[in-house]
Amino acid sequence: MTADGAAGAVPHGRPERDAAAVGPDPDAPSPSTDAGTTGRPDAAVDDPMNGPAAARPIRALLLLAAGACAACALVYELALIALGGVLVGATVTQTSLVVSLFVFALGLGALAAKPLLKRPLPAFVAIEVGVAVAGGFSVLACYAAFAYAGVYTPAVVVASLLVGGLVGAELPILMELLQRIRKQAAARALADLTAADYVGALVGGLAFPFVLLPLFGQMRGALAAGLVNLVCAALIVFVVFRGDLSRRLRVGSAAVLLVGALAVVLGLAYAGRFEVSARQQLYDDPIVVSERTPYQEIDLTESLTVRGTPDVRLYLNGDLQLSSRDEYRYHEALVHPVLAATSAAARGRGLRVLVLGGGDGMAVREVLRRRDVASVHLVDLDPAMTRLARTDPRLRSLNRGSLDDRRVRVTNTDAFNWVRDHEQDATDDRYDAVIVDFPDPDDQGLARLYSAELYGMVRTRVLAPGGVAVVQSGSPYFAPDAFWSVGRTLQLGGWRARPYHVDVPTFGDWGFWLAGPADGSRPAPALTVGNPAVPGLRFLDEATLRAAATFPADRGPRDVRPTTLNRPAILDYTRRGWADY
Repeated sequence: MTADGAAGAVPHGRPERDAAAVGPDPDAPSPSTDAGTTGRPDAAVDDPMNGPAAARPIRALLLLAAGACAACALVYELALIALGGVLVGATVTQTSLVVSLFVFALGLGALAAKPLLKRPLPAFVAIEVGVAVAGGFSVLACYAAFAYAGVYTPAVVVASLLVGGLVGAELPILMELLQRIRKQAAARALADLTAADYVGALVGGLAFPFVLLPLFGQMRGALAAGLVNLVCAALIVFVVFRGDLSRRLRVGSAAVLLVGALAVVLGLAYAGRFEVSARQQLYDDPIVVSERTPYQEIDLTESLTVRGTPDVRLYLNGDLQLSSRDEYRYHEALVHPVLAATSAAARGRGLRVLVLGGGDGMAVREVLRRRDVASVHLVDLDPAMTRLARTDPRLRSLNRGSLDDRRVRVTNTDAFNWVRDHEQDATDDRYDAVIVDFPDPDDQGLARLYSAELYGMVRTRVLAPGGVAVVQSGSPYFAPDAFWSVGRTLQLGGWRARPYHVDVPTFGDWGFWLAGPADGSRPAPALTVGNPAVPGLRFLDEATLRAAATFPADRGPRDVRPTTLNRPAILDYTRRGWADY
């Protein structure tokens, strides 16, 4: 007889061990003392209705439930990681923190489960309700701590340890329950259970980004996983082991599961209201539009200034992107110097302009003010952002409907991949001016958009001969190392660049780099508004640009490292620079 068939136990009840296969179990409680488990005589092995063949579907059901529990555990872990990336931006740091604490807590939970093995069914119910409630509400609790108390890391530490500990207690309990269905050698049982666990982890890992996050968001996605945990507990207790609990324990288990389900359902029902209320705590002005997309959180606020004019502000992942009071200063400084630096030949035949980022449409608005622009291609990751720029009356009023202009083409995709996949020999699809308008690099995903690799590909793959580029580069006052690192990175990518900065009251001192390919002795492009300048500029003129090229002694050039995909120096510089503000 193989180890799998040893003792041929029944699905419901605890068979005696096969001494030849696994040896005696001195700690095994007698059937009469096993928390309501009814023992079966050895003769049941010979009963074809209760033998190994009958146990297989029940055992498969238990392994299926174990895999579902593992899927839920990974969803909780990924939801906490994703939340950290949105709230504090440090994706690698948050990933390391959550994963390391979660795995550590798994071990603690497994050790803590030892005393529960004598009463595995009631223990499993309690643990699953705990996992469902703690895991389901973990994202909501961490968001509340960040929004209302201004702390995040302590909250995520507690959540990771608590949820990880409860999840870690599942495996020993499930192992004990698996052995009660049919005795196996320990190694075989462990192989089956870990296989189910890893398959479940795969399902959870894929379900979170592709199903739960797009449909429910982080908060509701974690709560939905909590419901799955409760369903698994009910399945195991009331289907797999339906005859192994006393009436009192069945009623108690049902009551505990019902309370857990009620808590999770209420969480699902009110998560939306809570999120709006908590998110409002992050902003001084009322939120008028709030949208969570697969890529980011988009918030639009609106208030009235002292003079009674509206102040519309756009936030991505909680970071301010523009204010209607002074965004024109930023966008005039970003766009017009680079267009003025294009060649006379390019302007004569009609400028072809590429905008990377800038999904709000403000940079495109400024580009379209020039009559010598023939076409504009906007490449922005999030279709929700460009849709909002087209449809929201506040944004549309600010960008003047720029994204619907007949000269504008919009592509929603990752800009890095778009540039990388651009045909290197497609000289008929090159651009005279490239405007790089990404958010500040406060996480790993954004840091790659400030890398020498991207700047090099922009120069070799998308820039037309004689073309120029401009890069928004953050604040030379608040994050000077990050600002000067952009210049070093452009140099590494094969550019000659010229820095300049302007005052944008909402942001403070803000900087840019105007760059051209480092071909021979060709200098960096000159700073000019153009001759003649575009009519109607509210802020930018030649005198302002001359002043913009001067940096004070305490914010002048620094000895900093460039950014590459392998070493994203700008990420550390940005975090350090803004840490005290």
